[in-house]
Amino acid sequence: MNKRLVIGMTGATGAVYGQRLLEVLRDLGGWETHLVVSAAGALNVFHELGMKRREIHALADVVHDIDDIAASIASGAFKTEGMVIAPCSMKTLAAVAHGFGDNLISRAADVALKERRRLVVVPRETPLNLAHIRNMAAVTEMGGIIYPPLPAFYGGAKTLPALIDETVGRILGLFGIEVGLYTSWEGLGGPGREPV
Repeated sequence: MNKRLVIGMTGATGAVYGQRLLEVLRDLGGWETHLVVSAAGALNVFHELGMKRREIHALADVVHDIDDIAASIASGAFKTEGMVIAPCSMKTLAAVAHGFGDNLISRAADVALKERRRLVVVPRETPLNLAHIRNMAAVTEMGGIIYPPLPAFYGGAKTLPALIDETVGRILGLFGIEVGLYTSWEGLGGPGREPV
């Protein structure tokens, strides 16, 4: 049986992170993706990627409506490896931080936390105000992982797709999924590096 991972996409910029997560997991095999896209998330998918809702849906194994609180992923009895919200708006972050399960994305995140499964939140906002920071702290205190999509330039990535893949690869690595999307840091004496 395939392992299951829930992917939520909301109205923050960075729809490409959700898209790449879905593509990589589809190509990897062995994983069943459950996708929930908010209305604002669908707008961002169209604006940033030029994709219609049905096109992003086609990348997932199972698609759930944002308002379907009776969906399988709304219950802890439905076994998953956890959830990634990528990108995560500050509205969704606040809902998760305060247990406000007003839609299927925030409810599925609440399920991941209460079942002690991995929840990775990829917030995309800058600069951050104090409410944002406190909400990130609250999610962290509950066991979630805050993973801002900040590029790591030390890996030598030269293109935007490579920087995106580095972030996606490291997010998947948090679930034990190693897909070779980036080069791990091996110190200044690593392959191809001369010590200072």
